[in-house]
Amino acid sequence: MKPRILVVGTADTKGRELAYVAACAREMGCAAETVDVGTLGAADPLTDISREVVLSAAGVGVPEGDRAERIGKMGGALAQYLAGEHAGGRLTGVLGLGGSGGTALLAAGFGTLPVGVPKMIVSTMASGRVDGYVGATDLILVPSLVDVAGLNRVLRPILRRAAAAMAGMALAPAEAGAVADRPVAAMTMFGVTTPCVTGASRIVERSGWEPMVFHATGTGGKIMERLVASGSIAGVIDATTTEVADEIVGGVMPGGPGRMEAIVRAGVPYVVSAGALDMVNFGPFETVPDRFKGRKFHRHNAQVTLMRTTAEENRAIGRFIAGKLNASKAPWSVVLPMGGVSALDAPGQPFHDPAATGALLETLLAELRPGPGRTVARHDGHINDPECSELMAAEFLRLAGRKS
Repeated sequence: MKPRILVVGTADTKGRELAYVAACAREMGCAAETVDVGTLGAADPLTDISREVVLSAAGVGVPEGDRAERIGKMGGALAQYLAGEHAGGRLTGVLGLGGSGGTALLAAGFGTLPVGVPKMIVSTMASGRVDGYVGATDLILVPSLVDVAGLNRVLRPILRRAAAAMAGMALAPAEAGAVADRPVAAMTMFGVTTPCVTGASRIVERSGWEPMVFHATGTGGKIMERLVASGSIAGVIDATTTEVADEIVGGVMPGGPGRMEAIVRAGVPYVVSAGALDMVNFGPFETVPDRFKGRKFHRHNAQVTLMRTTAEENRAIGRFIAGKLNASKAPWSVVLPMGGVSALDAPGQPFHDPAATGALLETLLAELRPGPGRTVARHDGHINDPECSELMAAEFLRLAGRKS
């Protein structure tokens, strides 16, 4: 059977564009249907799937209220409609067209589909800050360059190539020889903790696990926790908890106030360390908030500025982590590298500050409450020492083999 693509948008203003994209997808070997999610006028032309069908999946009528309310309600209805289509095996991928409101509506619906289901939006908003649309999903945003308001010489080839990209994803065969029976071990990493995580990953992989490394950029941690909650991940080595520093201090890569909670709720083997808690992330140097003037900074690159955490901030970070773990009824192990928590936190490096790092580690030692199945393991060296990688891997494998 041909893969089925749903081409979604507000057909009262983008009906012709939706029809064009669907025709392109059919030409490329897919079964494509247009879907109306408009909240005002009638579809023009009519779509294959009306907004009434979408709304009926949520058991609601045409949404009322102001524009934001209508968008929110229709986005929720779209999510329920797509969930039903996916659960019934009737959906291969989704491709949307939208401006600012339409992109928000479509992203709310598309983002609830599982990771791996192709999802794409051609959008006027596909530049600058897109985290509000993409969030912890694998949604692809394609810049439309011009408004999605007429099939002109700029928009037409963009839409056609978006249809081709979606068709390529939908038609791609499953990976040959993929190993699906190995349990997945998630790991968090930054460039400054790469040696640590690479070493632990190799040990865990040799023990029959499939390592899955997440970049600790705020979004990375949220995606990891979403996959843990879904049952796709069977254990976690949270070596790089730097997203907590951004959450506490106010950086641009926060893990959210619920960071770590999905993992402890799932009860999977959980090893935690203090990787990159010596730093808070910002964008280009000129974007650092004025309240941090006079602090110690390191320009990682033109787009990323790092700020050294203070002893006071580190004590707050330590209390946050300890609070999450102490509330857990599941087993865990915390590995504390007493000689430094990142490549920048080492003798001769810009963030080497034994007093600030010591405040973090001392707070964790004081606040954590070990018990049956809950341990704190000290490593007297640096986080990137091979011995620290070995200790994290050993603790993880010990928890994984522990009898409940």
